[in-house]
Amino acid sequence: MKDLERLRLIMKSLRNPENGCPWDREQTIDSIKGYTIEEAYEVVDAIEQDDMAGLCDELGDLLFHIIFYSEIADEQGFFDFDKVVKNVVEKLERRHPHVFSGKELENTEQVKKLWEEIKYQERRTRQETTGETKLLDDISKNLPAIQHAKKLQKRAATVGFDWTESAEIVAKIREELNELEQEILNQENLDGITEEMGDLLFCCINLSRHLHVDPELALRQTNDKFVKRFNFIEESLAKSNKSLQEATLEEMDALWNESKSRFI
Repeated sequence: MKDLERLRLIMKSLRNPENGCPWDREQTIDSIKGYTIEEAYEVVDAIEQDDMAGLCDELGDLLFHIIFYSEIADEQGFFDFDKVVKNVVEKLERRHPHVFSGKELENTEQVKKLWEEIKYQERRTRQETTGETKLLDDISKNLPAIQHAKKLQKRAATVGFDWTESAEIVAKIREELNELEQEILNQENLDGITEEMGDLLFCCINLSRHLHVDPELALRQTNDKFVKRFNFIEESLAKSNKSLQEATLEEMDALWNESKSRFI
């Protein structure tokens, strides 16, 4: 706690109007949000690299951002860091009655069900306070599109608006793919192609959710695999004193197929 208080004092010093840091003094809640997103991705990157020292460092950077937002909000009279901590403590205790209130649960599925029930009651209370009336109103539109789609689908599923079998979603994917192919035939209709592509991606995310596969993680893994395989193509061509620009598509495709046996 001593170091945490020191961190808060450092933040106040950086924001001091008279002798603080010029850059830190100029920042607003809106201006640092992009940096926060970068820090969050750097946390994920450290985890995926199994870099525990890096993770410790990146978590510190992320904590600093929380302190940063809290200090600016405090200056404007909205809330302070203590309020942030108080809110999350109350939320965690409220959402874990099986730990803090003596309610007995037997398995993970019961915990998940209770969690959703509590979140539903929280949304009802928030709707009464803020005037939100729709089930999907409080889902942030600023989330990355994959995460936004997943949250929309998960929320709709809480009231029974969901597929019952994965096979039904696979059939829907085939239907959406056929509709996309029809729009592609009409090459001038870019709006139609865009719409059908979105529908297809939305269905693929839905299938991932039903299969308990994180679509963001699945795509990141595929991206990493693509980089490894493409690097193999470039390195193999370099050994033959040939650049990517000089190689034919057939040569690159043959090396791609070779790389698949190395980077599954």
